[in-house]
Parts: sequence; C-alpha cells; structure tokens
Amino acid sequence: MWVICADLEGVFVPEIWVGVAKKTGIEELKLTTRDIKDYDELMKMRLRILDQHGLRLQDIQEVIGTLDPLPGALEFIREMKRIARFAIVSDTFVEFAQPLMDKLENPFLFCHNLQTDESGRIVNYCLRQADPKRKTIEAFKSLQYNVVAFGDSYNDVTMIQAADKGILFCPPDNVKADFPQYPVVTNLADLRKQILSIVAQ
Repeated sequence: MWVICADLEGVFVPEIWVGVAKKTGIEELKLTTRDIKDYDELMKMRLRILDQHGLRLQDIQEVIGTLDPLPGALEFIREMKRIARFAIVSDTFVEFAQPLMDKLENPFLFCHNLQTDESGRIVNYCLRQADPKRKTIEAFKSLQYNVVAFGDSYNDVTMIQAADKGILFCPPDNVKADFPQYPVVTNLADLRKQILSIVAQ
C-alpha cells in the first residue's frame, strides 16, 4: 500500500507569503523556503517584518481568502486519493490553511500552528516536532506503508530523502543543483504519470 505525501505551496496553491508581499508591497516577504534553507531563520524574519509593519493574522488571512488553487490541482488530488492514501505535508499553519483546504476538498493536512496575542499579532510559530516532514514519512513507513513524496523547496528535501520514491516538482535552479540525484518534474501531467508508474509496481 502506498501513501502519497505532497507539499502544498508552490505545488497546489500559490505561495502564501508571496501573495502577502504582493498585497503589501513588502519585498522581503517574497523570500520562501525556495530561497532560504533554514526554516527558523525564515520564520523569524517574517515575524519581525510583520511586527515592523503592524500586520496581524487577520491581514494575512484576508490575502489568503483571495487565493485559489493552481490549475489542475484539485483534479490531481482527486486522482491521488483514488489510487492511494494521500496527505499534504506542509510547513504552513492551521490558521492559514483552512480556506485553501476547503477549495481542495479537505485532503488530510499535516502542518503547524501560530501563537497570537489578544490583538491578533503573531508572536510565535509552533512546529509539531523537529524535522516534521521527515518524521511524517518515517511514521508512515513504520506502519508498513510505501511512500512517494514530492515538493519544490529546501524544506521538502528531508521528506523526499526519507521516502521510498522522491520527486522534485518545479524546483528552482538552486534546489535542483543542490540535489541532482532526484528526478525533476515540471507539470502535474508528468507528475501524475510518474506516480501512477510507481504505485503500479
């Protein structure tokens, strides 16, 4: 039995922080895990910028409410759920993700939480555990599942490494260069073909 584990942002939905950057004009918020390898460094930078500009959780949620799934994403997820177990393993947050999950027909989502104060200021972020993407894959494998995993960024690499089959989906050139051992797929149609060939084995 196979489990298919997928990243979320940049795969099925637009990058949330890039959307916030476009809405607010804050260029630094365009940086994502495609650019910065250290997730803690990236999140601390984001929270510092939000504080500097007086942005609250509600401001980000308003931007998220305007985002739609990428073309073909919903159809792809429907097919993955038909052929195997399917989970999204993301470094987003429950407080961000729900409107997008509704639009994707609520696949099983593993992600994190935010801490806010009474004014809605985001004061911290809380990972479920250290290296959560890798440990999610290891947990599935401990239950005797085979796992195929794919994503586009540095924070997806430990998940891809831990999987039985790992794929880079539309990665930037720097990620491709750093991890040339993994196959690269650049569209959902080709990704579908690869996964179908894997789970048929």
